[in-house]
Amino acid sequence: MAKLLFRLNGVDESEADEVRALLEEFDTYETHAGRWGLSVAAIWLKDEDAFDDARAVIDDYQQQRSERLQQEFSQQPIVPFWQRVQQRPADHIAVAIAIALVLALMVWPFTNW
Repeated sequence: MAKLLFRLNGVDESEADEVRALLEEFDTYETHAGRWGLSVAAIWLKDEDAFDDARAVIDDYQQQRSERLQQEFSQQPIVPFWQRVQQRPADHIAVAIAIALVLALMVWPFTNW
């Protein structure tokens, strides 16, 4: 009987392609989420006896990917808030107006205007 090996729901396409390449030596098949995304999009292993080996390959890959992404993230500079406001002032003004409008609509029933 087939055994669920790797869920693909919410996984980047690049990661899914790398996992597919790693699992070429195993007998697997793939299911899709369907038109409305209600089913399980996953990679299934046909041979249950090879599950531990396949899972070890995926766990090792995910550990390496996690370390690589953490390293890439730590090398990116952190942009201060005011610098982001200076880069895109219209976006921040629009968000501030939207927040003020929502707050005004929430408070309006309680005022005596």
